[in-house]
Amino acid sequence: MEGLQVKVNKAVIYSKPGTMETEVVELPIEAPGPGQVLVRVLYSGVCHTDYSLCTNSWKAPVTVPKGQIGGHEGVGQVISQGPGVVNPKVGAKVGIKYVASACLSCRYCLLGKEVNCIAAKLSGAFHPGTFQQFLVAASNYVTLIPDNVADDALPGLAPIMCAGITVYTALKNTDLRPGDWVAISGGGGGLGHLAIQYAKAMGYLVVALDVGGKESMCIEAGADHFVDVLGFTKSEELCQQVVKLTGGGARVALVCTSSNAAYAQAIYCLDQAGTLVCLGVPEGEPRPIETASVPLLVSRQIRIIGSKVGDRADAHECVRMAVNGAVQAHYQLRKMEELSDVFAEMEEGNISGRVVLDLR
Repeated sequence: MEGLQVKVNKAVIYSKPGTMETEVVELPIEAPGPGQVLVRVLYSGVCHTDYSLCTNSWKAPVTVPKGQIGGHEGVGQVISQGPGVVNPKVGAKVGIKYVASACLSCRYCLLGKEVNCIAAKLSGAFHPGTFQQFLVAASNYVTLIPDNVADDALPGLAPIMCAGITVYTALKNTDLRPGDWVAISGGGGGLGHLAIQYAKAMGYLVVALDVGGKESMCIEAGADHFVDVLGFTKSEELCQQVVKLTGGGARVALVCTSSNAAYAQAIYCLDQAGTLVCLGVPEGEPRPIETASVPLLVSRQIRIIGSKVGDRADAHECVRMAVNGAVQAHYQLRKMEELSDVFAEMEEGNISGRVVLDLR
């Protein structure tokens, strides 16, 4: 770390797991070990998963420890290399993802399912995350950002590291063809507004579903139609509107929200042989999709698949599309000290697009 002038690492920790309490603390700057690089993290997106981990909203039997550094949507610059590291070079711009590293040799990794690696380390979940100024990262798992990307464009790339990769991979792993309809629940959120853009860039038609206040964002993102989920007295009427707008139903329903109601509705927004893709994880006690009866699934040949995040190749493809201008994150910059306030706004559903923490 020769030449490094800063002596401390400012980080945001979960100071009381199970609540929204966070605290900015000063920690030592770690030196990178073999196969690692030290990254000066400049920006980090705030994902709903961060909120869920901090507050234990998923009611997990084991909560993250006190002092956990959250975050998994980081962008920054390599400032030193550990022993044996050749790439990325010092000075390279890189992204840090939800999957911080994988073994690359277990049966899941060999099948191309790195996100299911039995030895995977997850940023912000029992492994130091991106809500800190200096981060030691696996050199073979950071995502390279082209050198010609301007510094002022970096905060917009932070949400791509999770939200962008998540929705892109979900769309990529369906049987969609150009011209097919995609129904995106939570279209005005951090995942949803990027899902709209990736879907349009891939040649699909989009009907976005969200509360009325997020209509302009969805339309600006490229949605062909918008449906206000609060504009109907019955769920059946909402689904009928989606079927009408899409001329028979969507080929794929992408649920980017953590609403159980959205999952129940999505089944009936699908065309015959359609696919429901589960992304958002509902909070509280786990519940089945209420309308997913076996007779319905069989008679209409409906598929239900889960999708988490993507692998290293997906990440590079996502970044390339964003850098080339096909996708642009809508975000607001906030300070490290405001993370608890951001979580509170998330809980109320008052955030459009993504919040990005400024860690400079």
